[in-house]
Amino acid sequence: MLSRRHLRIKALQALYAFFLTGNDDVRLGESVLNSSLDKLHELYIYQLSLLIEIRDFAKQRLEDAMNKFLPTPEEVNPNRKFVDNLFLQKLTDNLEFQNAVEKYKINWYLDQEIIKKLFFEVRDSKEYLSYMASDDNSYASHAEFIHKISRKYLGESDMLWDFYEDKSIFWAGDFHLSSILVQKTINFIEEGSKPTAKLPTIIKTQDTNDNEDLVFFHELFRKTIMHSQEYEALFTPLAKNWDLERIAIMDTVIIKMAMCELLEFSSIPVKVTLDEYIEISKSFSTPKSSQFINGILDKLVAQLKEEKKIKKRGRGLKE
Repeated sequence: MLSRRHLRIKALQALYAFFLTGNDDVRLGESVLNSSLDKLHELYIYQLSLLIEIRDFAKQRLEDAMNKFLPTPEEVNPNRKFVDNLFLQKLTDNLEFQNAVEKYKINWYLDQEIIKKLFFEVRDSKEYLSYMASDDNSYASHAEFIHKISRKYLGESDMLWDFYEDKSIFWAGDFHLSSILVQKTINFIEEGSKPTAKLPTIIKTQDTNDNEDLVFFHELFRKTIMHSQEYEALFTPLAKNWDLERIAIMDTVIIKMAMCELLEFSSIPVKVTLDEYIEISKSFSTPKSSQFINGILDKLVAQLKEEKKIKKRGRGLKE
């Protein structure tokens, strides 16, 4: 489910930690890299389970109101559209999801205040009111509603971001990615899906011999480390107008990763590499750093092309 840009970001995070700690054990670094993928998967399952918890909280409120001594007619015959949401029922019944919840020992029992706050935010939203008033009871309408609230109320919640950051050092940086994965899952699970259906994987397969994306992910990490000093020696002379001691580690990692793609990945077009790392720098560096990275990469490409060091293969890729 992760795009190449997402994989670059995950590799960037792992490389940043690797260089920041002064580690020189590539195998240990790769172990951390793999652990970061598993932690992202765990956060993704947490976010899916949160949707179920909010649904169950709403269901319990309906049952409590119905069992009051003198319930109102509305409480006796409530609108059950949300608590009977067809997508959430599919997710609840999915065996792989159930096993993942058990594997990660996910339990929201002690965090009911978060569930309560999120439920009230959803319940008071225009999306909820429109959904509950609609006569459209199709599976697509149920899934679309969950897509909307997951993006707006789970994917953009500062409260959730703080909660997950306290639970794991990995999760603050993965919060946005996990939300994207949840939204993709909502689109992935179809009306005819059976409980035995597989959930989409973070990367298509864990078999590096059968997955180009996973090979790319590991090779990008490994080769950036292997050629780190070589790359630094190449770009340092081009940064003579900048104070090298004040260049952020993050900036140098982004430049090294871009150089690795330019020199080691013959099937990736130069323009794709430049566009990807310039965009990533806008999110992970300051505006001034982004300008610096852009300038350095432009100079590097011109120099490497002149020296005929960039070798691309495939239709339309030859430099």
